[in-house]
Amino acid sequence: MLYLTRRETFNAAHKLHVPDWSDEENLRVFGKCSNRNWHGHNYQLYVTVAGEPDPITGFVMDAKALSVIVKREIVDQVDHSNFNIDVKWMPKGLQPTTENIVRIFWQRIETQINEQGAKLYSIRLQETENIYAEYYGPAGRP
Repeated sequence: MLYLTRRETFNAAHKLHVPDWSDEENLRVFGKCSNRNWHGHNYQLYVTVAGEPDPITGFVMDAKALSVIVKREIVDQVDHSNFNIDVKWMPKGLQPTTENIVRIFWQRIETQINEQGAKLYSIRLQETENIYAEYYGPAGRP
């Protein structure tokens, strides 16, 4: 089994906040991420697919096709947007944490990746140089 990873970047804002909590409680739990005026990140998105290379092309999946799917289904819709209010397919009431966002991204592209003959292996969303979430799908890491 071989793995191919495509990296894309985007900028987006979000706020972590529980409406039923006081500002003090939100600040205690979420820190600066609960800023009432939102805050943003320069995200890095890594999408890894798995499979055996085609005997003729040598591709696990055409990297350009992978980029098109990721840009169309994710990047073009979240870049310079606010996860809390602008991204129509983000479930209302779901905290837009890196952990939750990466799971939603998986749901958006898994079928399209599989239709290309590869298997979506993992999605890594890097929020800062020190924080990222990595998801291997509902079944976990194979």
